[in-house]
Amino acid sequence: MRGSMRYEGEMMRRDESLARLDRVYDVLVIGGGATGLGVAVDSAARGYATLLVEARDFGQGTSSRSTKLVHGGVRYLQQGDIGLVREALRERGRLLRNAPHLVQELPFLVPAYRWWHRPWYGAGLTLYDRLAGRLRLSPVRIVDAASAARLVPTIERAGLRGGIVYSDAQFNDARLAISLARTAAGRGATLLNHAPVTALQKEDGRVAGVTVVDAESGRGHTVRARAVVNATGVFTDAITALDDPVVAPVIAVSQGIHLVLDQGFLPGEAAIMVPRTDDGRVVFIIPWQGRTLVGTTDTPLPAPSVEPTALEEEIDFVLRHAGRYLAHKPARADVLAVYAGLRPLVRGKDNDDNQGDSGEATSKLGRDHTLLVSASGLVTITGGKWTTYRRMAEETVDRAAVVAGLPARPCPTRNLRLHGVAARNRDWLELGATDDEVATYEARHAGRLHPRLPYSLAMAAYVIDCEMPVKLEDVLSRRLRALLLDARAAVEAAPRVAALMAALQGRDDAWARAEIAAFRRLAEEHYLVPEVDAVRA
Repeated sequence: MRGSMRYEGEMMRRDESLARLDRVYDVLVIGGGATGLGVAVDSAARGYATLLVEARDFGQGTSSRSTKLVHGGVRYLQQGDIGLVREALRERGRLLRNAPHLVQELPFLVPAYRWWHRPWYGAGLTLYDRLAGRLRLSPVRIVDAASAARLVPTIERAGLRGGIVYSDAQFNDARLAISLARTAAGRGATLLNHAPVTALQKEDGRVAGVTVVDAESGRGHTVRARAVVNATGVFTDAITALDDPVVAPVIAVSQGIHLVLDQGFLPGEAAIMVPRTDDGRVVFIIPWQGRTLVGTTDTPLPAPSVEPTALEEEIDFVLRHAGRYLAHKPARADVLAVYAGLRPLVRGKDNDDNQGDSGEATSKLGRDHTLLVSASGLVTITGGKWTTYRRMAEETVDRAAVVAGLPARPCPTRNLRLHGVAARNRDWLELGATDDEVATYEARHAGRLHPRLPYSLAMAAYVIDCEMPVKLEDVLSRRLRALLLDARAAVEAAPRVAALMAALQGRDDAWARAEIAAFRRLAEEHYLVPEVDAVRA
């Protein structure tokens, strides 16, 4: 396989991508989330001429708002979806191997407060572990109360009888999305963010390209392609409607939120998995990026939105359940940030159009993916989860190649090392920078971004130069995870980063002021818990 055991990646240049829109592509991907980026990597790695266009930023939607877990899904095992769990666990093993700079093993404690919890959950988790086959992680252990408390010192000890310890993996979702983008670019793909598709082009009734608008200039471009892939997640139905205005919707939207707390709530290296909440979900309390992450919820929504907002009842739900398992009960004033993400759940074939609306529990819908080809040849891939993005991409490119009449080529991504895997500097590891790049940027840009954030000005300069951010939010939310780690600190750091971005990209002071104001509004409306400032005051 060409380059299968090494990574390739290049700096992404937006002006160069725009200049390439006059070409005819073999595969054109709409959507720059996990699935679309995976398709671009697979397609380019097979040698197909590949273009990916994203309406906003790479990973801006669902793909940067996950629980940060690469896992099979214990909950799906409870629902009897053995096939999905087995596939996801094997893909988990491949991701640990192909992107070790972004994906790491994480031990979980399932606390037992009743005598039957340990044998019951122990049996289920042992099966979960075995489904991974030869890609298994550390074996399941049943522990007593003292051992459980040593593993998670902040666990609620009243009534604790012990627990079950198993392993899964966690990752930095937005950084993995950028790593995929740079891997695709290194294989020759063209990628363009902030470029929404406004129409599908057809020839003799077949989809033959798209009309895409550069959001920066407002200029439209017609791009021709032999195959067009719709990988737009929760916005899938909007693209299929461009193909066929009367086609039935396939997506039911579900919202999940997460709260970010100080590391002191979970100071160790192990996470807590709560196997059953009041609404039948699973809740995770996870150490992540020097913080404690708690989530999630499953709230049906009538339609998708670009910037979903956490509901008051969702915040209360997460705080209440976290408080049951932590000795120090978190309150609203402890929340550093809150974020909401939307799941693209596929409606069942026999379900009516109301499934997934406010009257139907989206928690009952499956998490597997669906691959569709319309009468005009539009290939749609939707549903699924981050962990299985590679497998989804493989199936999609196989189908797109048939639709377009492209020469059949084997999928090379099972062992394809992703961009950044060779990075060595611990502080810069997730950015995937080489030692030479680290030295160059640290020499040019000295200083911390903010006392409460683990980033330097040099890191900000690096991602601005190499990773195609267009807006201040692109840098502070996804290239760096400042907005999620501490929303107030991110707002305080925004003027410094905006000034740097303006200097490096040749923008003026008016642009910087407008971006700072827009970022502040975003943080206040979507990432800061309401009433926290009033409580602290």
